[in-house]
Amino acid sequence: MTDEPGLDLALSGDAAAVAARRDEVAATIRAHAGEVARELSLLGGGDYGRETFETDAGEWTLKYEAGDVEYLRFSPAGGGETYVVSTKQPPEPDALADAAADYPAFVEAYNRHLDAYEGVLDDVPSTFPEVRPVGPLVAERDRIVGRIRDVADAMASRLYRYEGEYGTFARRVSGTRWELKWDGEAASYLRVGGEGGTYLVSQYDPPAATDVRRYADDVAGFVEAFNAFVDELEADLSRVSFDEP
Repeated sequence: MTDEPGLDLALSGDAAAVAARRDEVAATIRAHAGEVARELSLLGGGDYGRETFETDAGEWTLKYEAGDVEYLRFSPAGGGETYVVSTKQPPEPDALADAAADYPAFVEAYNRHLDAYEGVLDDVPSTFPEVRPVGPLVAERDRIVGRIRDVADAMASRLYRYEGEYGTFARRVSGTRWELKWDGEAASYLRVGGEGGTYLVSQYDPPAATDVRRYADDVAGFVEAFNAFVDELEADLSRVSFDEP
């Protein structure tokens, strides 16, 4: 660098020292704000969130993630904003100085926020009615469904002999469509109500107890319809003759 006549190029102050002090202040605030973030995380019951606090000088927004501060933003009442803590570049020294002056007010606002929760759980009961077990109900449901499956498998075995390897047999019972699908000598499913209906027998989860209660009485009607089908089929076969030429 050369000195030109009439130009004063001397630098006043030490930029490195200012930056170092700025970083020191920012680190102190970050460590303290991290404690606030952990407390808010515990209070909120989650790993991340965001809270905003009002002071006379402006508004503070703290966002936390994984129990630590992600950013702390100060928005002065006169406009603008300063990210006192962030994952990007540090704030300008002057902006940081203004924010640091109001930081104690931010902490007070946070403490008032906690005060609002004081005693909020005092009248919440800690004892509750006994939870009744569903074991007996499930056992009875499974017993009835097992009986329905036995009947469905018996029909599937006969349909296998009469009709072939696999197929479906459907009839209406009390105005509702019932469909049995068989594969070999076993029932793949017994469905009530067509597509989207209730599967009393399936390869997946058992039906709800309320569905078993609703349709169990009509199983006999479906069996009767099946037996009528077999009777008709046997009657047709009985009329077959093979006369000598």
